Order: sequence, then C-alpha cells, then structure tokens
Amino acid sequence: MSKPRLIAFYLPQYYPIPENDEWWGTGFTEWTNVGSAKSLFKGHYQPKVPADLGYYDLRVTQTRDLQADLARKAGIEGFMYWHYWFNGRKILDDVFEDVVASGKPDYPFSLCWANHSWYKKTWKAKDSNKLLIEQTYGGEKDAVDHFNYLLPAFKDKRYIRVDGKLLFGIFAPFHFPDVKAFITLWNRLAEENGLNGFYFVALNEKPERVKEIRDVGYDAILMDYMIEFRKRAVVYTNIFFRALRKIIRNVPRHDYNRYSELMMKRFKPEDGLYPCIYQNFDHTPRSGAGGLILHNSTPAKWARLCRWTFDICKGRKHEDNLIFIKAWNEWGEGNYLEPDLKYGHGYLDKLKEELDKTL
Repeated sequence: MSKPRLIAFYLPQYYPIPENDEWWGTGFTEWTNVGSAKSLFKGHYQPKVPADLGYYDLRVTQTRDLQADLARKAGIEGFMYWHYWFNGRKILDDVFEDVVASGKPDYPFSLCWANHSWYKKTWKAKDSNKLLIEQTYGGEKDAVDHFNYLLPAFKDKRYIRVDGKLLFGIFAPFHFPDVKAFITLWNRLAEENGLNGFYFVALNEKPERVKEIRDVGYDAILMDYMIEFRKRAVVYTNIFFRALRKIIRNVPRHDYNRYSELMMKRFKPEDGLYPCIYQNFDHTPRSGAGGLILHNSTPAKWARLCRWTFDICKGRKHEDNLIFIKAWNEWGEGNYLEPDLKYGHGYLDKLKEELDKTL
C-alpha cells in the first residue's frame, strides 16, 4: 500500500489589496465575511472562529511558517496555491511572490490557475452580479508573459513535481480559445529553460468529459464532485427562491454523509484520475442564506472519507498517488483544515491518523 501524496488547496488572500478596498471598503479581506457570518438555523455552526493562527495576515512570514508546520505534521506534502492571471493583470499575487523570493516557508508548493471571471456576488450575495474582472486571454504573447512571470517559481526546488514534471492545475480546463496550443507552448518553454515540462491537471466533475480533457493534452484530471452540489444550489440565488426561503426559513444544505456517499459511489481510481476530497463546506459567510452548506461534518466523518479514499487508491505507486484536499484555508466557504475553536486540531489529527495507517 503506497503512501498518498496529499496536496491541499491554499487561498492566498487574507491581506488588503487595492481592488478589494475599492469594491468592498478599506481593509476588506476574507475575514470580513467570516467574522460577520450568522447562524441561519438550529445547529448551524456559524460564525467559525480560527484558533491557533487567529485572524491572520498572510503578509506575515511567521504565519506562513506556522501554517506549513501544521500541514507538515498532519502529513500533507504541500500546498496548491490559487493563482490569478487576467491577461497580464495579477491579483492576490503578493503572498506567493514573497514565498518564492524569500524561500519561506521551506515547504513544497504548486499552482492552480483560477481562470474565471470575478463578479460582485462572488463575495456578497446581496450585491449585484456586476462584472469586476473578466478572464480573457491574450494569445501567444500573453501565454509567454504568463510563463516568464512564473518561471522563478517553476525553477524553485520546492515546486511539486510528478515524474519530474511541474504540477500545474487549471480550474476551467476548456475556457481557453485553444487549450492544446497553450499546453504545447508551455511545455516547450519549460524544456527551453531546462525543465522537464508540465504535469497539467484539469478540474472536472463530469466523467463523460474525461476523454475530451485527455484528448486536448491534459495529463490528469482532478475529480471534484462538490461542484455538482454547488451547481444545484445556484437556483437558490434567484429572487423568487430568496423570497420563498425567508417565508419558510429554508437554507440549501446537504448532510456531509450525503456528499461522502456520492464521492464513494462516483470516484473510480483510473489512470490519470485523482480524487478531490472536502472535509467541510459552508458558503453562507459569502452568500448568506443562498449559500450551499455541507451540514453535520465532524472529524470522525472526515476520517471515514479519508480512510475510504486512501484505501481505494492504495494500488497506485507513490509518485502517482495524488490526493487533493479542498481546502487548507478557505474560511469564507467554511472549507478549511486549520484549527478552529470548536474542533481544534480534530480534522488535522484524524487526517494524520488515517495516513499513518497506510504506512
């Protein structure tokens, strides 16, 4: 039984940027929504309060060191930082740039390009659906500029590799005008710079699109079945359903076991397919009563999902036994492994316990 390579998604927010100051008010960060979240029904765990690390600022090096220590002790190999690039425009780039430039924390990392547009409703449901930043692509020149900007990170010894290739995730795998050309170009640029090319991973929840994704050049697919639950919740954001919910006091929620059972039913460990597992999820700090909730998550239920996932993937060689966790610190989506006041280190401890059983 090979030991899994656990990669946790990491949100590089939690510090003020000019764009958020303009859109939401001076000093806005993810913590603004987290701290003001309300309990919407009996037993609804809100607000969620961070424990060990507090309401941190990610510009502080010591905070990032402590995050890496917690993750390392839990058996997580490294972080996959969300990365934002809008045809040459960079946003939320300060933290990762400092990680690369400073060499701290001394902890493995990779990147996933969040190649989608930003709307006001991304952060606050009561606001309009005004477009804030549109995800566009500038052709070959933009792709080259993008690669060159990230080249110092790609050359960093900490960058996570799979069979010698650079692990790079893409959130919307078909959003490109020409995906195949992008993949070919970046692989060529990597080789010209003394690197072994990329291991491109596409995020996806539809088994029927697996062949299509592989045919355009992606090396692997990250199967994210929570996307299905999130799409079901979209209907609840329409005006009629918002009004109806106020009358019947209904909030779109699913029991955590329902998500786990879906994961166990749907995921098959075929070559190039990797599981993406959630320990919790609650979008209401961002979306209010229209936000999707995985209700009744506990460390014990999380341990059960980890145990199943590690077991079903046990036949893979270690190098290829990638398991992705969403997420390390997406507090505004109630989706985090970091300690909180209710469960402490419970989720981290259970992850480590189940991981140790694979050795």
